[in-house]
Amino acid sequence: MTRPRLHVVLFQPEIPPNTGNVARLCGATGSALHLVHPLGFSTDDRAVRRAGLDYWHAVDVHHHPDLAAALAATGSGPVLCFSARGRLPYNRAPFAPGARLVFGPETRGLPPDVLDAHRPNVYRIPIWGPVRSLNLATSVGIVVYEAYRRLGAWADTPSPADG
Repeated sequence: MTRPRLHVVLFQPEIPPNTGNVARLCGATGSALHLVHPLGFSTDDRAVRRAGLDYWHAVDVHHHPDLAAALAATGSGPVLCFSARGRLPYNRAPFAPGARLVFGPETRGLPPDVLDAHRPNVYRIPIWGPVRSLNLATSVGIVVYEAYRRLGAWADTPSPADG
């Protein structure tokens, strides 16, 4: 079975451990990671080694000066934005092979101009408890695994422990 590929786009991420966790997720799922600058941290070799990201070499990471460049470089799959300001829940998103899954920075989320440009495709992850938001890496994990589940990417996938 050929697995569909998703593009995870982090718009101006600010917190290195969140991006590190998302990078690990992308490496584990074969997703491409697109980092839209400016970043709140360095990803040079020294910083990556210091952070203990021994898997960084196994992640398909791309850097982009702005969101338009990131979207231009990621093909023609749907652009799906995830924000607390979305009206529809994430599980209603039209996931498709090549989808570009866009997440905003940790402290402010996607800016209004990005949300307005993609308004029909802005989704949220419901929160029922008293907290105001989820961690970025948690949010990306929820969405990426739902997308791959819906695309049938992990049907009959053996676990590394199986063999």
